[in-house]
Amino acid sequence: MRQAGPPTAAIVLAGGRATRLGGADKPLQMLGSKPLIGYVVSALAPQSVALVINANGDAARLAALGAPVVPDELPDFPGPLAGILAGLDHLAAQRPELEFAVSAATDTPFLPDDLIARLHAARLAARAEIAIARSDNIVHPTFALWPIRLRTDLREALVEEDLRRVTGFFARHPCAYADWGIEPFDPFFNINTPDDLQRAEEILAARDGAVSRAAQSQK
Repeated sequence: MRQAGPPTAAIVLAGGRATRLGGADKPLQMLGSKPLIGYVVSALAPQSVALVINANGDAARLAALGAPVVPDELPDFPGPLAGILAGLDHLAAQRPELEFAVSAATDTPFLPDDLIARLHAARLAARAEIAIARSDNIVHPTFALWPIRLRTDLREALVEEDLRRVTGFFARHPCAYADWGIEPFDPFFNINTPDDLQRAEEILAARDGAVSRAAQSQK
């Protein structure tokens, strides 16, 4: 279990509509031997003390993952901020002792195993409220460390101001950034199209091959 910093929960964002995948159920698109969301859950579970999935539609389709599934509380698919709010509200009710949660999209199967630890380190170093992942100087807004207490501000921004952009909310709070490299692949590579899914298959094969060779060399 790789946990560093305060005990932290994880919110897996699986509430999007996957329009560029033809409306397919993106979390359940297969990559290798398991669905995309399975990789995200496997990466985050050892780093976190609780995990919740934000998803709309039939929650039973995700039951095998063994995590609570909470839908958006707001209508009309208002975007990832609504999913983050749903996750934060669930955690505030079910795990009131926790102060932090990390959000992550469901279409990124190669997440680093030190995501939470490095986000906490960046937040502390900058004395910030929110910490956000960045690779090759590209910001990944849905991969962020949130104080759960910010849910009140987030609800106000969504409901009363109709704010939709994650970066728009970040602009209201002190933020820090944690940086990752992109070699041999970007750990935040995300899948939006069939071509992306094919590229992910190639990355997975290369990664698994490297792990196998490393294991053989140690025998």
